[in-house]
Amino acid sequence: MKLLCWNVNGIRAAEKKGFFTWLSNESPDIMCLQEIKATPDQLPPHIRNLPGYYTFWNPGERKGYSGVATFSKTKPLEVKSGFGREEFDSEGRILITTFPSFTLFNIYFPNGKKNQDRLQYKLDFYDEFLSYADNLKAKNKNIIVCGDVNTAHKEIDLTRPKENEHISGFLPVERAWIDTFLDHGYVDTFRHFNKEPNQYSWWDLKTGARARNVGWRIDYFFVNKEFLPHVKNAFILQQVQGSDHCPVGIEIKP
Repeated sequence: MKLLCWNVNGIRAAEKKGFFTWLSNESPDIMCLQEIKATPDQLPPHIRNLPGYYTFWNPGERKGYSGVATFSKTKPLEVKSGFGREEFDSEGRILITTFPSFTLFNIYFPNGKKNQDRLQYKLDFYDEFLSYADNLKAKNKNIIVCGDVNTAHKEIDLTRPKENEHISGFLPVERAWIDTFLDHGYVDTFRHFNKEPNQYSWWDLKTGARARNVGWRIDYFFVNKEFLPHVKNAFILQQVQGSDHCPVGIEIKP
């Protein structure tokens, strides 16, 4: 079973760059998208109701901003579009789909670069998510978390760590939260399989950073430790174009 995750930086822009041809060829069992920047009624029927997939959308309240979507070949048992907290749910950052073997979180975590208020919002969002996930894990539920976390965890996860240690996305407090998250019994699946440097999922468009592979790894798949034996591989599809991010994925045996 293949699960993919991609911040497409606008699903309508991604469509024009061949996203749906790529999706058809790749044929994942589940596709999670972040930053779709569109509501379903702004999309043509062939996207809104993608052949071969059940499609779920959470565009948020603000037009042209944020938004997530999950496409699944199997119908989930349950779908939720938030944590139950208005301040976090209104931005369209969360889709939680429940399947027989696991609960899947598709999340576009906030960016904290704008100002101190947004950084605090990001940290509060992190904590709310962790509380929600831990509550499920306490009920012996298996958990898969994917999305744009907007933080590089270790120095190996970005090209220029020293230059960015005072920038949101690599602040000590943000990196410490990922440490805490992992300490709660979760695993960064990519680093479980791959310890190599220069493995990134986001590059700055304005500086042409992708051509030089000056990047950050800020897109992840996490699972709870108990589910890790079911994860057969984790990977980054750095060759796939169409966004300032590239897709990441895992293969699992449910």
